[in-house]
Amino acid sequence: MVRHRKLINKLFAYLLLSILSGMMVLPLVWMLATSFKTSSVVFSFPPRWLPTEPVVTEMNGQTYPVYTYHGKQVVVIRHTPQGDVIQSVGEKKEEIISRGAYGHTPLQPMERVVFHWRNYIDAWKAVNIPEAFGGLLKNADGFLVFYLNSLIVSIAITTGTVFTSSLAAFAFARLRFRGRDQVFLGYLATLMVPAVVTMIPLFCLFRIFRLTDSYAALILPGLFSAYGTFMLRQFFISLPKELEEAAIIDGCTSWQIYWRIVIPLSKPALATLGIFTFLHSWNEFMWPLIVINRLSLKTLPIGLSYFQDSYSTDWNLLMAGSVITLLPVLIVFLLGQRFFIKGIVLSGIKG
Repeated sequence: MVRHRKLINKLFAYLLLSILSGMMVLPLVWMLATSFKTSSVVFSFPPRWLPTEPVVTEMNGQTYPVYTYHGKQVVVIRHTPQGDVIQSVGEKKEEIISRGAYGHTPLQPMERVVFHWRNYIDAWKAVNIPEAFGGLLKNADGFLVFYLNSLIVSIAITTGTVFTSSLAAFAFARLRFRGRDQVFLGYLATLMVPAVVTMIPLFCLFRIFRLTDSYAALILPGLFSAYGTFMLRQFFISLPKELEEAAIIDGCTSWQIYWRIVIPLSKPALATLGIFTFLHSWNEFMWPLIVINRLSLKTLPIGLSYFQDSYSTDWNLLMAGSVITLLPVLIVFLLGQRFFIKGIVLSGIKG
């Protein structure tokens, strides 16, 4: 009885997790499906998960939509008061079918699945940039420039954040100095301040130093992370102290302990912080929108806004651009998942 109850509980848990995971994946599936559709069927009702379009044929020099009627493929060639005149495809025999009480006929429109790969090309070439990267690229596709800008900014921020956070975390976790805990508490207090509160003062500061509309404005604010420092500090504290004591006996300096012992043992934590930082910087929208005016310096999230205006939105091109934007994040996660999932610290000490 107990075994059956455990089995039922396990099946219920799996069912619940499957439903929740399906709900989370559903928007991604809709985005991917919409990227292959035409703009006319994006918001069709009932919703079409597959990119479909009506089947048409040419008869007597005209194009007609094809319907199915009692297993036959027919077209409606004209309308009469008695009903619709239909003609089978490939035949010349005509037939009149009457409409129902609400004007409906038993004709079922034929549709076929068509993937419009052209949407990705149109999205990639939606914006033209006359000059970028100091004249290295001229008349370049907008998404190419946006892609390169996002890569430069995200890689620089990720590298800098991991380096500065690991240094600060090592100091707070392993070094002893007066006021260490108080400084760390003040460091953590910055997490309580919303980013929107500091955004305008930070912009004014960059404007005073004439750093707006440059890569420095995009990169410098993201090089320091209180959250990353806190996370790595907690990880560094868990490392065995015996390794550090053995290194000190061998004559290692604090820098050598940090670089040769702490960093190699902290790859899972560093990879986790790197993935989080890359994801955040890759999707950052508000700060680049404020500090960047030149089209040649804009990043991908701002580039996606070019598919939207005050009156309409090219949803199929917007979804195609979103899929293109999503690919580097997936690649980064796939490359780092071995360290991201692995949470065990390897050490040279036997129990």
